[in-house]
Amino acid sequence: MTKIKMREQDPAERVKNFNEVAMGLSEEDAVAEAKRCLQCKKALCMSGCPVEIDIPAFIKDIVEGKYEKALFKIREKNSLPAVCGRVCPQEDQCEKACVLSKKGAPIGIGYLERFVADWELKKKREYVAHTDLPKESPAHKKHAHGKKVAVIGSGPAGLTCAGDLANMGYDVTVFESLHKPGGVLMYGIPEFRLPKAIVEAEMNYVKHIGVKLEVNFLAGKTGTIDELREQGFKAFFVGIGAGLPYFLGVEGENLNGIYSANEFLTRTNLMKAYLFPEYDTPIRVGERVGVVGAGNVAMDSARCALRLGAKEVSIIYRRSEQEMPARREEIIRAKEEGIRFELLTNPTKFFGDEKGWVKGAELLRNELGAPDASGRRRPVPIKGSEFRMKLDTVIIAVGQGSNPLLPATLPDLKVTDDGTIVCNDDLMTSIPGVFAGGDIVTGAATVISAMGMGKKAARSIDKYLMS
Repeated sequence: MTKIKMREQDPAERVKNFNEVAMGLSEEDAVAEAKRCLQCKKALCMSGCPVEIDIPAFIKDIVEGKYEKALFKIREKNSLPAVCGRVCPQEDQCEKACVLSKKGAPIGIGYLERFVADWELKKKREYVAHTDLPKESPAHKKHAHGKKVAVIGSGPAGLTCAGDLANMGYDVTVFESLHKPGGVLMYGIPEFRLPKAIVEAEMNYVKHIGVKLEVNFLAGKTGTIDELREQGFKAFFVGIGAGLPYFLGVEGENLNGIYSANEFLTRTNLMKAYLFPEYDTPIRVGERVGVVGAGNVAMDSARCALRLGAKEVSIIYRRSEQEMPARREEIIRAKEEGIRFELLTNPTKFFGDEKGWVKGAELLRNELGAPDASGRRRPVPIKGSEFRMKLDTVIIAVGQGSNPLLPATLPDLKVTDDGTIVCNDDLMTSIPGVFAGGDIVTGAATVISAMGMGKKAARSIDKYLMS
């Protein structure tokens, strides 16, 4: 039996709305997909999961129709299953390790994780002190130790660390600089890929297991780590992400109408520009939009621009499609929606009108040379291949660096030349009791890798406080 295909909105319709593209599995399809699992004694799929979910166990529960049991099995290791089921790159992790992938299609592990989480949401369960929860449920462990831990940043790393520490019995408070918690889940990933109602439901679960959330708290400015120590916090986890956008450094990049992907997506998602004028956050999108880059952030930006009214959107990428870092399914969806791909090209200059608004770009064609440090073939400029492209809006999506705000307020904190925080094998920084994880340590990476570091840090914090 082949892998069940998830239903999706028709491309011609979905470009007109911000509703979720992938529509999930029906109960019948989920059970059929779960039955494909071989229940291997040596489950290689688990070796590919950064948050260590017992994958065969929760899939077996689905086969038996025990969806709530499957949910508890997932939540033993992962506080955000509805998020991971949507945005985790399973094809490069658990599904890649699946035995069935060697001769055909792997089990749709991500699809099944999402099915279980969505099943719960459809029941509209309220997170209160259920009397019917199993004794091993996290709700029975609130603040058993009484020791206070501060988690700075409410992105995937911070929420995972906070959830695991709460499950261990710690009194955890998450401090978030923005007015809504969620980090990149809330401001970076579009509604059509990760609905904000899903993120908020996952937040409710994290609060349910005892985590406190404090927003509008910019660590290092609103309050310092030393001040939090005075309030009784015994350990700290820093998961503030990579919020510093990179630019190209070419002529004309400061013209009006040129956005960083961070700003463009934050305006669109967190500040709901897609619902203007219901929400007073206008965003300028002309008829012709160019997005520089080819990662998931670039695909998200391009697909948002299309939904915001652009008539023509182009991905401008200096390598070929084979080297694109975006998930394959997001590339396919972008193509289905009519996004153009201007490959093996690189902007060398932007030009504008007399009022300072961008009107186009000068591009240079490349050919691929030998692999570079990333393992991908290096783009080599072709002399004399310059050409111009008319553009009304440009979005720069070539990556982002470490958020420098908090490290700048901690003189004893060791950082690399790139601004990432230096940690030991237990993820403790150069300051005793202060741990870190996620993009602020690795540089920009995936949601699930950040979650894996949050989980590791929680264990290290427990070991530190218990000793």
